[in-house]
Amino acid sequence: MTIAKDCIASERETALLVATRAWPLLAARTAGVARGPEGEQGLRARLKAGLMDNGAWEQGPPGELAGRLVGATLRALTAPPGAPIPDGPRASATAARSRSTTTPTGAAPGQPAPSEPAVPAHRQQAAPTRTSGRGR
Repeated sequence: MTIAKDCIASERETALLVATRAWPLLAARTAGVARGPEGEQGLRARLKAGLMDNGAWEQGPPGELAGRLVGATLRALTAPPGAPIPDGPRASATAARSRSTTTPTGAAPGQPAPSEPAVPAHRQQAAPTRTSGRGR
């Protein structure tokens, strides 16, 4: 907490960071970096580059400050030493595909191609519609 306070330079924002649900994760990552080959100096350098030198987390609505601060701290702790701190969140293409609700246009490997076009479940017709009046 002391190192984060030194790098954030605001007691209010440090208290906001410590009060978030993500603080135990950030504290564990912080301790892991400090125990690693970089030591405490490397940890301070990472947090300085991610929080003090990159003030992008300060920009935006005040209600989302805690989320931006947690994101900036996590990016600073997970970026490799000497590498630039990425601006936005990282996304895995594999994870994005696995969570996608769209269906691929081609058949999956080892699977036959679908015989009819994919229709979302909420658009599928469960039963024939009832007509009014006499039938033929």
